[in-house]
Amino acid sequence: MDQSSSPNRDVLVLGAGFAGLATATYLAKAGHRVRVLERHDTLGGRARKFEAEGFTFDMGPSWYWMPDVFERYFEDFGADVNEEMNLVRLDPSYTVWFDDGPLQIPAGLNALATVFESIETGAGKKLRDFMAEAEVKYNIGMSKFVTKPAHNALEFAEWQTVVDATRLSLFTSFSTFARKHFSHPKLLQIMEFPVLFLGAKPEDTPALYSLMNYADTCLGTWYPMGGMNEIVQAMVRVAERQGVEFQCNAEVTAILDEGSRASGVRLADGTTMEAAAVVATGDYHHVEQTLLPAKWRRYDEAYWDKRTMSPSSLLYYVGLDTKVPEFQHHNLFFDTPFGPHATTIYDSHSWPVDPLFYVSAPSRTDLSVAPEGCENLFFLIPLAPGLEEQGNERDRYFEEIMTRLETHLGRDLRPHVIYSRSFAHREFEKEYSSYKGNAYGLANTLRQTAFWKPKMRSKLPGLHFAGQLTTPGPGVPPSLISGEVASRETSKYLHRQGILPEAASQVDLSVEHEHASRG
Repeated sequence: MDQSSSPNRDVLVLGAGFAGLATATYLAKAGHRVRVLERHDTLGGRARKFEAEGFTFDMGPSWYWMPDVFERYFEDFGADVNEEMNLVRLDPSYTVWFDDGPLQIPAGLNALATVFESIETGAGKKLRDFMAEAEVKYNIGMSKFVTKPAHNALEFAEWQTVVDATRLSLFTSFSTFARKHFSHPKLLQIMEFPVLFLGAKPEDTPALYSLMNYADTCLGTWYPMGGMNEIVQAMVRVAERQGVEFQCNAEVTAILDEGSRASGVRLADGTTMEAAAVVATGDYHHVEQTLLPAKWRRYDEAYWDKRTMSPSSLLYYVGLDTKVPEFQHHNLFFDTPFGPHATTIYDSHSWPVDPLFYVSAPSRTDLSVAPEGCENLFFLIPLAPGLEEQGNERDRYFEEIMTRLETHLGRDLRPHVIYSRSFAHREFEKEYSSYKGNAYGLANTLRQTAFWKPKMRSKLPGLHFAGQLTTPGPGVPPSLISGEVASRETSKYLHRQGILPEAASQVDLSVEHEHASRG
């Protein structure tokens, strides 16, 4: 791979999930030749879809939150998110099913404040106070913190950033922050629910993440008609307009390090591909421990084993030949206590008894995802990562969920099941090389926030990481941001190597992207 006379200018992006798509698009806009290598036969990573018996199932993410992040992404490429997708705001945003029945969570702060006031006197005003503080956290966090590469603490050392950090409640737990405002158990469960997706108990999650409540209530819960994979399709269209090339069925088995820098990759078929830089957006642990020579690994197995991982999930994709009008698009079943379930996830690392679970029914909003008269359901039970199946867990939990659903609805559902497929730890490991079969990445505990996360910059020059195991963290919008930040860091690396296409002069290569200047 002698590149002394004509250096290779290609950038290889490993993985076509949200982080990979964002990385590739921003790098292509900077003028680099970009190729995305995807191990599967379709694009999207965990946000792929599949079809069966006339149903179209999203395989992974089902919540469209933080719409401003998507809007900015498309605006950066001269596109309009509302032209690329048909977005609808859900109202109610979701339904919470308690042991005494369902409670609909309406869209908008005023409507939700009315519901809170009906449950606890004074809670309506306290909700507005809570959201005012959460809005501050959201605006500061999104404009000053999430777009930093977090290589070290010095990035956060400027005076205004330090002042802003004091307003983020980093050293107050979410649980404590919520209880300053509310005391009714139902209200606390509603407020604490969004942080469950962040991978830690509310008492171990910084109050900073009340910004999720602001995103949920004030920015809205949305849905792209056709399913969450429509986001992938829209991003692919934008990427291709920027010149990104995609190659599916391209599993990478090694990252090459000729000249003590990332110089390309080897594929499963034995072929090699040269590159000036590589961005890995798949599982960080897998890339370091399997694809990199040992001398370039920043972290060892002991490091990873000590990380607090987000939960895994036991998923069921279910098709019914009947409608379930009692369901909203999103349904949270909090009809059993969360404490014992949380203990099995974060403390005892065991299989739960009477777990909480979530049901998405996209066919309540979108008739295209199910045959006429049918319902498309997606079940999710959060589980501890690393659990070993003994053989009957999937059937047992499916029967338990169906029994509880039938009790709430007062009628049988099982005779109407015409399609069912499960997905859990071993599938997360097989499909995504996911460490311990986790579903969301690292838990957002204080010691795994910002520069305490695994570094975006590899020890191997020219290799960067993006995605849910590095900055800024798990979730679809953070993955988009991660791809943007990784692209900027890769562009700066190429600039230092003297590989700077003319188009790159249009791109902001500063440490901090000025999204704040755009509102």
